[in-house]
Amino acid sequence: MKEKSTSTAVLSPISEQAEETNSQPAQNNNAQAKTAAERKRTGRLGESKRIKIFCGSSNPALCEEICKFVGVPLGETRLQRFSDGEVHFQLLENVRGADVFLVQPTCWPVDQHLLELLIMMDALKRASAGRITVVIPYYGYARQDRKDRPRVAITSKLVADLLTTAGANRALLVDLHAAQIQGFFDIPVDHLFASPVLVSYFRELNLPNLTVVSPDAGGVERARFFAQKLEVPLAIVDKRRTDINVTEVMHVIGDVKGRTCLILDDIIDTAGTLVKTAEALLEQGAEKVYACATHPVLSGPAVERIANSRLEQVVVTNTIPLRDDAKALEKIKVLSIAGLLGRAIESIHMETSVSSLFN
Repeated sequence: MKEKSTSTAVLSPISEQAEETNSQPAQNNNAQAKTAAERKRTGRLGESKRIKIFCGSSNPALCEEICKFVGVPLGETRLQRFSDGEVHFQLLENVRGADVFLVQPTCWPVDQHLLELLIMMDALKRASAGRITVVIPYYGYARQDRKDRPRVAITSKLVADLLTTAGANRALLVDLHAAQIQGFFDIPVDHLFASPVLVSYFRELNLPNLTVVSPDAGGVERARFFAQKLEVPLAIVDKRRTDINVTEVMHVIGDVKGRTCLILDDIIDTAGTLVKTAEALLEQGAEKVYACATHPVLSGPAVERIANSRLEQVVVTNTIPLRDDAKALEKIKVLSIAGLLGRAIESIHMETSVSSLFN
């Protein structure tokens, strides 16, 4: 087997009461010895809830940033594969009764990272973890959230069921493709938005005559919230999807002539929709076009299309690690959401409000 990734060990502190018990001199009297043993057990049972963070192989850089922000060392694991690709996962430390956060975006290759996540949760469950919270910055299979054609699967519901069955007690997700996916889970879900990070960046840019643009009707609510935060107008592009990853831009709703336009979406996949939307805006008289999205899937010809487009800049977050060619493209700017996820993890562990992060 070839080892894929290992991480740093976490050492659990012993409570002060337990240390005091251990420091007592040995007693010859059987009654006194029994009392000391009972005190030692009581000290361990009364120990405060521990927090541990583990990660899979899909985005270890983001997980390390989160651990640094929270101040918790990355949990020690061993992730290996047999020669046929079968996953072997082992926890290298005690998690009994711990509050565990497992960070793993299900990005490309989606099936591989999803299966890794399920196997890691099974290991945690069998190791008697107190609570397992899956932190999925990018939720794969979210785009198939309804039966829009005959005889198709609703994969976002299927994945939610798999996560629950594997042992997840709670889920922490970022910018779902559709908010109603939260209802597919039978466990509590905390839904985060990357908008605070993105809004802050564009406020600092202070772009003149800015208009936020939704690339389709489904993203209007997201774009409206963004426009309100920046205190700028909103426009909508009416598009028609003719096939998977194929769209035809129809027309622009709203005044964009002489404006700087900011296209806002949750996912950039092949960038076909993004580039066509930018062209439609420029044809309607827009001066410049920027774009931002939470999840840079950037599959197929996406990077080449962005490089050859008239987009000024494409701003994304690090929910998904960029390919090497995307990293090399100056048009693509990456912002970190590690602080946002770190604060949410702290709130869940301390049982305080997560929604207060967006007030």
